[in-house]
Amino acid sequence: MNQRVISQQSYEVMQDGGVPIKSWTRGVPFEQEAKQQLKNISQMPFIHQWVAVMPDVHLGKGATIGSVVPTLGAVIPAAVGVDIGCGMMAVKTSLNASDLPDNLAAVRSAIERAVPHGRSARGGRDKGAWSNIPEDVAKAWAPLSTQFDLLSAKHRVLRKTNNIKHLGTLGTGNHFIEMCLDEHNSVWLMLHSGSRGVGNRIGTHFIELAKKDMEQWMIHLPDKDLAYLPEGTSHFDEYVEAVEWAQNFARINREVMMARVIDAVKGSLGVNFDAQMEAVNCHHNYISREHHYGKNVLVTRKGAVRAREGEMGIIPGSMGARSYIVRGLGNEESFCSCSHGAGRVMSRTKAKKMVSLEEHQRDTAGVECRKDASVIDETPSAYKPIEKVMDAQKDLVEVVYTLKQVVCVKG
Repeated sequence: MNQRVISQQSYEVMQDGGVPIKSWTRGVPFEQEAKQQLKNISQMPFIHQWVAVMPDVHLGKGATIGSVVPTLGAVIPAAVGVDIGCGMMAVKTSLNASDLPDNLAAVRSAIERAVPHGRSARGGRDKGAWSNIPEDVAKAWAPLSTQFDLLSAKHRVLRKTNNIKHLGTLGTGNHFIEMCLDEHNSVWLMLHSGSRGVGNRIGTHFIELAKKDMEQWMIHLPDKDLAYLPEGTSHFDEYVEAVEWAQNFARINREVMMARVIDAVKGSLGVNFDAQMEAVNCHHNYISREHHYGKNVLVTRKGAVRAREGEMGIIPGSMGARSYIVRGLGNEESFCSCSHGAGRVMSRTKAKKMVSLEEHQRDTAGVECRKDASVIDETPSAYKPIEKVMDAQKDLVEVVYTLKQVVCVKG
């Protein structure tokens, strides 16, 4: 397969039969499998201008994580994925490092009690979901319920989901809650989660509908996961409606959790503090209606954050590494986007095989977090060095705060 690579500004351009692929990946790993996945996307006939690739890029299921895909007249459900609306929230508090005890185990325990996290084995009550819906969760669900009833009336598969039972819960995998210190020793609270089980069901359902439509219309694709929904069809309209609902669920989910984390920290420390001095709440797996290069388009960001000029965002590192509160520079070449994190260099399976428990404990020294073998798939060395990721996207964002976690709760 012939490939042309052109050095230009701070990104590189690949072109191989489709639209160009502009990648902000200098100095960071960029696996061949991810490049092939992006080439497949670039060949779709409705891509607007080019595909943008962020420095945390890595192979994903369905579509590449760290990709920004603008489309005209169609949407690819697998390019959004099943963790719809997944994103970050961070708040700066009035606390200082000197307000924290030397031992933060009680703080971590308080957070873990306040927010359901993880998942129990099938067959019993799931510890990661509510068994009895708290009052604050019921109140937060109210504005979501009417549209959910309409969605589930059209798509019965959505009815039997942990919708309200997952609102205000963390989930598993790379989702987390952290207490961090910035360079001025101010205390931040930060978390990462999305639309949970109901968003997963929405994504899975419409990915399958798109694949069935492709079969019915006998449309051949470079990858079956690139099955798309054309604008003007009922599935397109219903998908966009469902995704927008899931993104709203994800945003509210983070808000409910953050309120619970703030209360938990206040109770654990026995002090009152201001926790809304500065707040950021941003998606990084989602679709957005935007205007770029003369056209109104649907921008799909899978593992990417919107970074319009002056827009605030969050780029977390792994557990044990730095994270960043950033301000967008509005770089149109990237469709005003930046990375959503560090990006994996090892699969979860490989990390569990390659990384020892001793290495994990060493790399998370100074962080009050789980040190057991079950979280090795999230260990720092499973991810790209966040400093190199940030260096590769200097023309996309500017750093406002640099954070270092002191407490980390993993799903």
